[in-house]
Amino acid sequence: MSERGDAGVSLHPVIEARNLRVGFGGRGKGVPPVRAVDGVELSVDRGQIVALAGESGSGKTTLARTLLGLQRPYEGQVLHHGKPLDYSGRGLKALRRKVQLVLQDPTGALNPRRTVYEAVAEGLRIHKVPGDERELVAKALSQAGLRPAERFFGRYPHELSGGQRQRVVIAGALVLEPELIIADEPVASLDASVRGEILALLLSLRDELGLSVLVVTHDLGLAWNIADRLAVMYLGRIVEVGRTEQVLAAPKHPYTAALLSVLPEATGRTPVILSGESPDPSRIPAGCRFHPRCPALAGGLAARAGIAARCVGESLPVLPLHGPHAAACLLSGHIGDGIAGAAGGSPTGLLSV
Repeated sequence: MSERGDAGVSLHPVIEARNLRVGFGGRGKGVPPVRAVDGVELSVDRGQIVALAGESGSGKTTLARTLLGLQRPYEGQVLHHGKPLDYSGRGLKALRRKVQLVLQDPTGALNPRRTVYEAVAEGLRIHKVPGDERELVAKALSQAGLRPAERFFGRYPHELSGGQRQRVVIAGALVLEPELIIADEPVASLDASVRGEILALLLSLRDELGLSVLVVTHDLGLAWNIADRLAVMYLGRIVEVGRTEQVLAAPKHPYTAALLSVLPEATGRTPVILSGESPDPSRIPAGCRFHPRCPALAGGLAARAGIAARCVGESLPVLPLHGPHAAACLLSGHIGDGIAGAAGGSPTGLLSV
């Protein structure tokens, strides 16, 4: 588990985003740029699991790619152990030995013509890791829960179950002894019975190896079961952040409350259906970027609180990198009054690991 000061200040950040802004396009006449990540502060501590949650198009995958050095920001910076990322070929190669990516679809991540041994050994060969290759591969497979490891050496992906394929992908990351794994929807393609096993594996790797994990997900139920901290992202910004149990037991942002309310397992909450689709990221609304879909405005809660005009016209500051449970919302003290029903207590019946 990570060590944190009394004010929640990170003592051992592995990776940090500071005022990060990432954009695409916008070069053609009259074509505004897409602000996929628009002023984000985020950190992952040593031995900590952080969930980054939001709808498709929220910018969470772009943020993850930027933390990996696969996308360069036009403003702000990524820090690895407090030092700005080195975008040279040598610098990025060194980073990717320490920060590994696990993708959603294990079938697509594995070459069907290569054995399990070859898939896991690939990273060792690219990075020219010294030591006995066979022993290192066996160790990684064992850590990923494929035992006895030698029994899997000669198998091909089509001979494995979906859960076993995902464990092979995780072993391919573990073989390099990384500090941080960025897992993009790591269980989305798996059956419910296998999801719990993979989440339990990530928890055990955190506890036994001190591994840090950033889980990119649309599933708040997954975050509840695995994450120490939760950051909720909407239209390029973090709109709520804090310890997972605080955020999900008492959400302060209407977007978080709405996402939580529609979980089929979350009892005691009135489902909130957000109107419309997430806005075009090239045409971000003025003021609070959530206000066109905000149920507090539609239901009159903002008007009763006397701040409806500010919600539409006032831009909110970026949430701080560290600190207690916070939300980028003028209504954060009123969410329990009329958004998503009762906010007290934990969502019950969620996937347990």
